[in-house]
Amino acid sequence: MKVCKQCGAQLADGAAFCPQCGTPCADAPAGQVPPQGYYQAAPNYYDHTAEFDREDVSKNKVICMVVYLLGNIGIIIAMLASASSPYVSFHVRQALKLTVVQLLMTICTVFLFWTFIVPIAYLIMLVVLLVIRIICFFQICNGRAVEPAIVRSLGFLR
Repeated sequence: MKVCKQCGAQLADGAAFCPQCGTPCADAPAGQVPPQGYYQAAPNYYDHTAEFDREDVSKNKVICMVVYLLGNIGIIIAMLASASSPYVSFHVRQALKLTVVQLLMTICTVFLFWTFIVPIAYLIMLVVLLVIRIICFFQICNGRAVEPAIVRSLGFLR
């Protein structure tokens, strides 16, 4: 099977366009556009799956899962186990972003613990970060490399 050069989705052998993002395949006639409603969604600019080698992804999936399951210890394990893998490095950076956000939230809560609303907001945001980690875990199960939601919009973490 072929792989889309834009989004990394698997293509059928005779496909002229990617069913995921609508990108023309190498054997598509020049100037031809995909039929209306052919592709499912607009390209996701936060999806970096196509940037990584398929072999690297398949060899390091489990290590990347550890990054999101074990938090800071998982980050250290991943850095020691596969420091040379670009796929692991990507997920370590994303997990570090989540850790930085959690640390900043904790610092704000410590200084404003006397208020009633800040500790409640902190607990809600901890649940949100947990859900984001779970989503990242399942994206790794699918062999994807997507920047986590909410965190990717924070400009100071780029």
